[in-house]
Amino acid sequence: MSPSNPPRHGRTGRAIDTDKLDRIVASARRASDERAAGYREQALKLYPWVCGRCGRSFDRSNLRELTVHHKDMDHDNNPADGSNWELLCLYCHDNEHQKFEERMAAIAAGRDPNANDAPGEGSKAKTTTHRPFDGLADLLKKD
Repeated sequence: MSPSNPPRHGRTGRAIDTDKLDRIVASARRASDERAAGYREQALKLYPWVCGRCGRSFDRSNLRELTVHHKDMDHDNNPADGSNWELLCLYCHDNEHQKFEERMAAIAAGRDPNANDAPGEGSKAKTTTHRPFDGLADLLKKD
């Protein structure tokens, strides 16, 4: 967008100050990085350098692949005792967040995220009503 035609707020229609927005985003990113550096250093001092899920061990050469996971998903909840943290490798950390996203999607869709969706005892298996080969045997019998 050109300065003479700045982007506008969807609801109010007022012009958006993109320079101010860029400054706010940059400041928030700096603050987030500073917070992360602080709790990461603390967590690495508190816990052994082992993934809490898969058990993979880390040393200084691959320590960058070990992340701090917030158990309650709140990155601002950083108690000094580390009770909201666990060290996870990149892969297990991604998996934890994926499971969280799936739970949130299930809740948003009105499903019980703790329910087992697999057919079996206590659950209703979905049945199909369309029968594409219904009557095929009769057609094949005709000469």
